[in-house]
Amino acid sequence: MFHNFLINNEEAVAIILFGIGFTMLLFQRNLIKKLIGMNIMDTGVFLFLASMGYIEGRKAPIVVDGVTEMEAYINPVPAGLVLTGIVVSVSVTAIMLSLTIRLYKRYHSLDLDVIYELSKHQEEDR
Repeated sequence: MFHNFLINNEEAVAIILFGIGFTMLLFQRNLIKKLIGMNIMDTGVFLFLASMGYIEGRKAPIVVDGVTEMEAYINPVPAGLVLTGIVVSVSVTAIMLSLTIRLYKRYHSLDLDVIYELSKHQEEDR
């Protein structure tokens, strides 16, 4: 068991990062901390995809010196997925930060419980 951990340490670190991010999403009440947790989770997923796409002894899929055999190169799809995921992650983070700023300007708090209670009171006043 421990020997497999040493062999697959990238995957183990990816799972640990995902777990840390997921627990932050579950247990933190602060919106900024939840956003940080989501980004940590994303990092774990990207690390996992990148480690799955890497094959020892193979090179990036750029034809050099006339070598055209598929066995000489890694699969470029995981790298493309990681790059696409990073772009999507940055976009989602930007939107979430803008929504967090709007919530803070309206309720003067980043705590979800406080925001929920204040929104209930505002709804009752209408």
